[in-house]
Amino acid sequence: MEPDWNAWVDSTRLSRRQALAGGVVASGFALAAQPVAASVITTPTDGLVAGLVEVKAANRSIPAYRAKPAGGKPRAVVLVVHEVFGLHEHIKDVARRFAQAGFYAIAPDLYVRGGDVTKLASFDEIRPIVAGTPDAQVMSDLDATMRFAGTDGGDVKRLGVTGFCWGGRITWLYAAHAPSTVKAGVAWYGRVSGRRPRCSPRTRLILRPRSRRRCSAFTDRRIRAFRWQPWMT
Repeated sequence: MEPDWNAWVDSTRLSRRQALAGGVVASGFALAAQPVAASVITTPTDGLVAGLVEVKAANRSIPAYRAKPAGGKPRAVVLVVHEVFGLHEHIKDVARRFAQAGFYAIAPDLYVRGGDVTKLASFDEIRPIVAGTPDAQVMSDLDATMRFAGTDGGDVKRLGVTGFCWGGRITWLYAAHAPSTVKAGVAWYGRVSGRRPRCSPRTRLILRPRSRRRCSAFTDRRIRAFRWQPWMT
């Protein structure tokens, strides 16, 4: 199975047999991708401005779910990066949780060019969309999302990023891509090793490239100069 799928199953505390036998894959892409059940925590929008917005990216507009406190001063920004299952209801709820805590939270749909993965019926259908989403494009889309936040009540001088599963890996990449901009990054069960797309840099924690091919935005002089620290293991 794919490393990102393994990470998601591990996070649910289900065995892989239970996950598959329970129809998690076949029922519309994981429990998290379905409409929120009554038993699941749903964060209210009271006191918030929340909903979908359009972010102007490099070659098109991309949808994003934005949640922020209504009125008041500029808020510290949190970029919320979705998992392999896309911009589903749980990710939107996470954005609202940040907003209720006083942050400007925004979660862009980083797979939009390939389609709406929350509506796909199997992991085999989502896999090519994930594999076909270049890291450099994701970095550019997150840059665009940050710029949007700066014009929409967010204080991008206080920028954090967090992500889940696939988004956990992206959290590492974006912290390396924008080290002078990102003030904090938290990766939730994001893999840092495993099968890589052909054009993905061969790195340790995506911070120390070994590839000679300059095929991504973050394999630059600053990252090549990075020195491994014991606390990063």
